[in-house]
Amino acid sequence: MDDRFVQVGIRSVAAPTEKKAKWYEGKPLVSMAVLAVILLGCLFCGFFLPKDPAYMDLYHANTAPNAEFWFGTDAMGRDIFSMIWYGGRISLFIGFFATMISTAIAILFGAISGLAPKWLDDLLMRLTEIFLSIPNLLLVILLQAILGKANVLSISFVIGITGWTSIAKVVRTEVRQIRNSEYVIAARCMGAGFFRILWKHLTPNFISSIMFMVIMNIRGAIVSESTLSFLGIGLPLEIISWGSMLSLSEKSMLSGAWWMILIPGVFLIVTLLCITNIGNHLRKNVNRRQSNL
Repeated sequence: MDDRFVQVGIRSVAAPTEKKAKWYEGKPLVSMAVLAVILLGCLFCGFFLPKDPAYMDLYHANTAPNAEFWFGTDAMGRDIFSMIWYGGRISLFIGFFATMISTAIAILFGAISGLAPKWLDDLLMRLTEIFLSIPNLLLVILLQAILGKANVLSISFVIGITGWTSIAKVVRTEVRQIRNSEYVIAARCMGAGFFRILWKHLTPNFISSIMFMVIMNIRGAIVSESTLSFLGIGLPLEIISWGSMLSLSEKSMLSGAWWMILIPGVFLIVTLLCITNIGNHLRKNVNRRQSNL
């Protein structure tokens, strides 16, 4: 008999292949595009602003939107279209600069707590919980009152040093999980200092876990600046920002100039929604990666 195998009625069926997801699937592209337009518009507004945002044309005060003043004018005759883009730079700068301060404090404080002995870790965490128990806006108002007249740097500083606690707790948890890893122990044995270990070995491992919180802190800083200005204790009127524009809302409602509060409010809300969507997307990615471990 021939040593041959005859296959009868057998069909080879190819195993189904998983469809590779597109790079843009699941990403908040609309939010990213809108936020990019707002950021670029604020950064390069000097190339397309039709009027000087600080120029007070009292003859055209409280002018409704028209062909000359696309978004109308405020009570001092300033062009709101120009103010929106120019003032957006101040609001976004406060958001990013305050977040840089709070993130730096959170990483340093959380890493020290995560690497410290148990008694010092407990002490630092109790201190963090005390800060968390105080309403953030109340603390910002208190510190700003101590510093005196508000300006861009003082507002950024006050918001930054009061918004680090939540990130610090996450950093502390992540550091305690990886502090006994072989590469961290090896770095210690080789004489590496605290800051080198933090920068080279710890931060790359927890930065993705706090990135969505950092993004949300930008949103929180912008909201805090706008709230302070709305309450009349933020930036003065001569410093144009979205918050200082909203501080004129009382006068705009009394005069019926709805555009003075509606247009800055729409820009502020759209920016915050875009930042929120991007932050939620980063949070979902982190949760998905952690669930796959």
